[in-house]
Amino acid sequence: MKSFTYVLLGGGVASGYAAREFVRRGLGPGELCIITSENAVAYERPALSKEFLRPGGQRRLEDFCTCVRVGWEAQDAAWYEERGVQYFRGVAAVGVDVAGRKLTLEGGEEVTYGKLLVATGSRAALLAEQNTPGAELGGIHYIRSVEDAEGILEGIEECKRRDGRALVVGAGYVGMEVGAALKEHDLHVTMAFPGGMLMDRMLPHDAASHYEEYFAAQGVELCWDSRVTQLSGSHGHVESVELNDDKTLQASMVVVGIGSRPNVELFLGQLELINGGIEVDGSFRSSHPDVYAIGDVASFPLLRYGGHYCRQEHATHARLSAAHAVSAILDPENTADYDYVPFYHSRFFGLSWQFHGVKAGRGVAFGQWEGGMFGMYWVDDGVVVGAFLEGGTNEERRWMRAVAVARPRAPFLDELRVQGVLFGAKVAGADVADRHGSFEKLM
Repeated sequence: MKSFTYVLLGGGVASGYAAREFVRRGLGPGELCIITSENAVAYERPALSKEFLRPGGQRRLEDFCTCVRVGWEAQDAAWYEERGVQYFRGVAAVGVDVAGRKLTLEGGEEVTYGKLLVATGSRAALLAEQNTPGAELGGIHYIRSVEDAEGILEGIEECKRRDGRALVVGAGYVGMEVGAALKEHDLHVTMAFPGGMLMDRMLPHDAASHYEEYFAAQGVELCWDSRVTQLSGSHGHVESVELNDDKTLQASMVVVGIGSRPNVELFLGQLELINGGIEVDGSFRSSHPDVYAIGDVASFPLLRYGGHYCRQEHATHARLSAAHAVSAILDPENTADYDYVPFYHSRFFGLSWQFHGVKAGRGVAFGQWEGGMFGMYWVDDGVVVGAFLEGGTNEERRWMRAVAVARPRAPFLDELRVQGVLFGAKVAGADVADRHGSFEKLM
């Protein structure tokens, strides 16, 4: 039996950043253990769909180990070894005794801990879970790990040897990124999804239609209000997909992005759950004082939005929650409750957008799609609570975040529409006279 002061269960983004924070705060050799079923050390998972899959994209794991993407030192396997962090790779925990502070690993080995940080993340939802006939065929892919991404790259070459036709099931952010990447590999790409329009969960019809038209102009075929009812093939490989409207699509490659499931099964009956995740407080402490949960698997209170509990499946939250939990463990007197502003972003083809805050109340659009930059504010009860920007500079994106953080009173809506990004500059206190004309126009 091995014993550690701290154990990180899971090897995703949150684990990498938690390990860094422990080390930064003086962690001693042999105090921390990381356990993951993945064979790789922690890496920046969003890079898989945003870069790894694209033609010419970076594919060396060391190029996107945590914490490279935020400009910090790359934490490759040697980094952990040099700092005395024990890293169990390729081994799953099969049992947890929360009361006894003990984990059981594959093969029967046991690990005890003083504090456990659960960073088990989430897994892809599967067509097999919906009892979809043919879900076991070859040529059907999901993306959650680097092994998945490597499988998709192999699948692209196999698809080219067959019929060159690929289907993406689902049109969330990852689905759109994957669809764009497959098209850039010169496949014939169809996207089938239950919604009525791309981006319609984020934007109103008029704004979302720009993305719909852009994808269509790139040659991506779109099937709205569609669900997969059956997959068919021969010799164990998919060849066609039937949809709920009786339409049949030819495809020798299918990539499925229909959501995710938080990995909480080990803690059922031992920790309190809420909204599908492990319930935690503002310090990421669970219902057991020696167990914390971070990243995708944590359901935490959104303080500035009424304190309702939510899960956030985003790398930014994974990074911040990891550092916050470690701070709360090591320096609780100087660690306030976590106060997160929701953030999402995506990029595909030549487009790139960010959203900060919450989507509530009335949307106020500004800018021009044709001009390469447009956006939207959401005004709820006279307060600007959310900001979306397509295009723009890094500085202008920081202004959008400043709006979501500050939650300022909104001017008249027509005035807000005219000010556009300059309203964000005003909130951020930026001097933009040289680039945007007289700053007094904002007053």
